[in-house]
Amino acid sequence: MMDTVKSFSAMLRRTLGEHLEPGAETFVQMFAEDGVMEFPYAPPGVPQRVEGRQALAAHLEFLASVIEFGSVSDVARHETGETGVFILEFAGFGRGQETGEPYEQRYISVIRVRDGHIVHYRDYWNPIEVLRTLKGRPFVESLIAS
Repeated sequence: MMDTVKSFSAMLRRTLGEHLEPGAETFVQMFAEDGVMEFPYAPPGVPQRVEGRQALAAHLEFLASVIEFGSVSDVARHETGETGVFILEFAGFGRGQETGEPYEQRYISVIRVRDGHIVHYRDYWNPIEVLRTLKGRPFVESLIAS
């Protein structure tokens, strides 16, 4: 477990530091030019796969326009026995830009690092929490009541 940190990048630096290029400070800088990020539980309209550093930067810009990300906490790193492969569990907090709804998400991420950069990042999270943050609690409750 780790104390609350102010950013996702800071959490990755603290958690995977010795495996990442020392000069890489942002998530985009930590990502390989041809790296892949996958979101198996992404809701409709959100990509399930992002390929390459430029595409990742554009995707993160989109996410920042809809969710104001705040802090990260409760970080646990699990060794896999495979060189360069890590499993992280953590909580992320923020709020919806349009709705003001809180964003309280639990993540499990499988990360593969090679030559100091993230080459593959599979991100598991609850899509219902994203919908609540983006569309509001009444919207999600109407889906559940249907």
